[in-house]
Amino acid sequence: MFIQTETTPNEDSLKFIPGVPVMGEGTAEFLDTKSAFKSPLALRLMGIEGVTGVFYGPDFVTVSKDSETSWSVIKPEVYAMLMEHFSSGEPLFRSEEDRESAGPQDTRILDTDSETVAMIKELLETRVRPAIMEDGGDIEYRGFTDDGIVQLKLKGSCRGCSSSTVTLKSGIERMLMHYIPEVKGVEEVLDKEEEIALNEFQKLEERLAKQHGGEKKGSR
Repeated sequence: MFIQTETTPNEDSLKFIPGVPVMGEGTAEFLDTKSAFKSPLALRLMGIEGVTGVFYGPDFVTVSKDSETSWSVIKPEVYAMLMEHFSSGEPLFRSEEDRESAGPQDTRILDTDSETVAMIKELLETRVRPAIMEDGGDIEYRGFTDDGIVQLKLKGSCRGCSSSTVTLKSGIERMLMHYIPEVKGVEEVLDKEEEIALNEFQKLEERLAKQHGGEKKGSR
């Protein structure tokens, strides 16, 4: 078995392509060992020091790491685990129920959806999702507000990527507004855990900036 790797717009995420189907259809994302328990492979990958997330696409696995750990340390372990799993023929999930609950249900069109929401979901599923998966990521539909804003969550390599804002605004937003006049904009939605982590990171950056400023003054 030959596993290929592809870089993504996020330097802390790598796309691994085993040459065989992974999810086949749909996607699944694991950001901690609790969620990864549904998939033995994801659980093992999350056990590698420095790995922060695992994302399954139709035919690829995106692994994300923290910025302090080098890919030269992580890649050999990831290769070995992927090689062992896909050569063994073991199932990706512990049960069919686990597989279904791990994948996104966000773009499934419901009887309660308005015509506008149904069109948004259709475009996200058929036009946006395939393009974003090329970069090892995915999007999740989270809602459509009364003032015309489509709320999306970024997943896989798109999570925390510096170019994700450009993707949202110049790519997804422009296309949805072009086809659906009711859409006035697109915004990224974070889970509560992600908001807390982002706030803590911003506080740390501010503290470091103040320290750096104080050192500059003291050296004069």
